Amino acid sequence: MKIVKTDRLMLTVSLVVMAVVILPGLCFAKDSDNNRPLRSITMATEYPGVEVPAEEDVSMDIIFHNKGRSDENVEVWLSEIPEGWKAKIKTYRFTVTGIHVPAGEDKTLTFDAQPTKEVSTGKYTFQIEAKTQDGQFKMARNVLVIVTGAAEKIEDDRGVKLTTSYPEISGPSDATFEFSMEVNSKLDKDAVFDLFAQGPKGWDINFKPAYETKFITSLRLKANQNQTIAVEVKPPPMTEAGKYPINVRVSSGDAKGEVQLAVILTGTYGIEVGTPSGLLSLDARQGKPANLSFYVKNTGSAANHDVKFMSFKPENWKVEFTPERLELVEPGDLKQVEMTITPYEDALVGDYSISINVEGEKASKIMELRTTVKASAAWGWIGIGIIVAVIAGLFGIFRWLGRR
Repeated sequence: MKIVKTDRLMLTVSLVVMAVVILPGLCFAKDSDNNRPLRSITMATEYPGVEVPAEEDVSMDIIFHNKGRSDENVEVWLSEIPEGWKAKIKTYRFTVTGIHVPAGEDKTLTFDAQPTKEVSTGKYTFQIEAKTQDGQFKMARNVLVIVTGAAEKIEDDRGVKLTTSYPEISGPSDATFEFSMEVNSKLDKDAVFDLFAQGPKGWDINFKPAYETKFITSLRLKANQNQTIAVEVKPPPMTEAGKYPINVRVSSGDAKGEVQLAVILTGTYGIEVGTPSGLLSLDARQGKPANLSFYVKNTGSAANHDVKFMSFKPENWKVEFTPERLELVEPGDLKQVEMTITPYEDALVGDYSISINVEGEKASKIMELRTTVKASAAWGWIGIGIIVAVIAGLFGIFRWLGRR
């Protein structure tokens, strides 16, 4: 009988201990696709305003940004063309009336305008319009072309002529640019032409046969023959944004031809985000704010304007930034941002994932943080008190049973 009572007592004690012991745990999974809106698409022109000499063509990119989660088919057209101009929207081969922009990607078309001889100096405005197939998103951009006096002409070609469809190419500073150029011999005999290019100091400029990778320094042409070659241009890393001229000359004896090319660098865009210590974790208490400092660094060669912060956090949590945004971050600059995280008052003890999206003008970066919610110190003392009480009770019971 005494053994049975002891077994029952041990069972009762086990149930009490199980009742006062709590094992919390919670895990959150991140789905980056849900961070973007369902639909969001914009259109931008590479250069809203340009100044060109008389009789010079205008060519630039039209950029479509799809930041949504849905693919979009966009119709695009020229709604306004000044008198005396011929203009179209095209790819490298076709004139187009629409473009498919996959979710989360950028797509580019080319705006091309050619003046007739009747176009004089002055200002000319082109309007480009676009809309999604369902008409939900409508976009319009103007391109202002200012025609100045005639450009200074290079000395007349003698015996050889150089032509290129695209004398100006634009892109980021870390890109490699390639011009397609046709060399047309006007000589009545075979000749070997030397190839020469002069550009900014430190730039790498090479000639290649069309659709080949090897470099060449000369070109053999038969009498009155023409051949297409490529001019490959690579600027040094971190070159500042701007327009850089490149003069190309082809010569053989007294025969000489020249053409002026230009590379327009838009700069590179890059953002680096991190903490001074390198740690991406934080301890917090339910309903109590916890602070963390992080930095934003511009790793590109172009300035980043209007840098915004966005957080993806558990429900009912608060995340605040000081300052709320950065108006300007120059290349190489580093800015400090203070972040305050306040867990939900009823949050369970455990680890939580918080994503911080830092979005600049043309660059963004995501920083993942692990926030550990710890129990209040008061609950720790309460737990210790309960355990002491249980142990004291067990000790008293065992002594009472021992006397019997």
